[in-house]
Amino acid sequence: MSARETYLLDRCKLEDSHTLAVYRANGGYKALEKVLKGGMGWAEVIEEVKASGLRGRGGAGFPTGLKWSFMPDPAKDPRTRYMAVNADESEPGTCKDRVLLREDPHGLVEGCLIAAYAMRLDAVYIYVRGEYRKPYDRVQAAIDEARAAGLVGANVMGTDFSCEIHMHKGAGAYICGEETGLMESLEGKRGHPRPKPPFPAGFGLWGQPTTVNNVESIFNVPFILDRGAQWFRSLGTEASPGNFLCGISGHVAKPGVYEVALGTPARQILDELAGGVWKGRQLKAWFPGGSSTGLLPASLIDTPMDHDSIKGIGSMFGTGAMIMLDETACTVRASQVLARFYDHESCGQCSQCREGTQWLHQIFRRIEEGRGTMADIDNLERLARGMAPGKTICALADAAAIPTLAALKHFRHELVEHVERGCCPFKKGGASAAPAAAEVHA
Repeated sequence: MSARETYLLDRCKLEDSHTLAVYRANGGYKALEKVLKGGMGWAEVIEEVKASGLRGRGGAGFPTGLKWSFMPDPAKDPRTRYMAVNADESEPGTCKDRVLLREDPHGLVEGCLIAAYAMRLDAVYIYVRGEYRKPYDRVQAAIDEARAAGLVGANVMGTDFSCEIHMHKGAGAYICGEETGLMESLEGKRGHPRPKPPFPAGFGLWGQPTTVNNVESIFNVPFILDRGAQWFRSLGTEASPGNFLCGISGHVAKPGVYEVALGTPARQILDELAGGVWKGRQLKAWFPGGSSTGLLPASLIDTPMDHDSIKGIGSMFGTGAMIMLDETACTVRASQVLARFYDHESCGQCSQCREGTQWLHQIFRRIEEGRGTMADIDNLERLARGMAPGKTICALADAAAIPTLAALKHFRHELVEHVERGCCPFKKGGASAAPAAAEVHA
């Protein structure tokens, strides 16, 4: 593999990387100082983020600077303004944010402060997945250190800019990774997504203007402000600039979190970073960006990992979390496991999702156990198309339907074989017998 420029994980490898002393010794808070004391106006900061082409690293890949610009002008709308940082990393196969929260929390704090200055926010809320106990503690300790150093709270760095940062721990609900479900939970209510419109920029937390951003998106901001938009655009592709954190897991020799430029072929990540498919086996199927992006056949593994290229093969970049299945894996078993997950995590508001996820799970289980019929295969497609796209309040129904439709498109023959044989032709547990996730790799 050719030399790679890294920046997201560079500090994570340092001893005591989570502390303020180490962070500042390695350039930390210089971008914030540049913004606050270098004469940059809030509009200039937003324009720089826009010019960088930074796209959200949490799913849809929406331009971050453009999202920031949707916040209303405080001169015309004097309401209190917030940002919620989505650290509720619950997408199966995804573990990148955990690394940043645990190993370099001040990077997130600095990014939050710059975003707060640019959008003229009053406070930032960081919503952390409930199971992330150590990452939560690390970020809280970083906020406490920053506050003691005059970097959080009133008159940051002795300027007239003030901003509070608060932590909130979730309770293990996948649905709270959806931005409006997250806001409902932050407000102390059940994590039920809200219909849109109104959109968060007009009616968010407690009815106030709010922007919701992903951890990795915000983490990129200090680098962009410090090194410039053109530097950021020199990495990745024209439409998807910068690096991303690829968490690769499943049937690979070296699972872990790797930093690569957007546009890097998936095969290159698999072979040269993750050590290839484990045990000398062949690749059979893979998820490009977490479970909700759907299974793809091995024949598409040369696709570049960027938003447009993955969209071009009928999938989504998602969280950039690649999951690999070898030739012994059963795609029906994998589909059943995912359907069970989405059935369990549906909030039940929408009938298509509440009933559809339950039926998908039951049908996949019936087929996997050798009790399925050809009519079941047809019913899977009818159900999935009735659930997506965009037929429910949030995208959880889509997240369940997309993997189903992908399995039907690329691996229908395996469903048929299960029905014809009256049993699973693969060894039980093959799809889940993967090595444990490894630690971070630069």
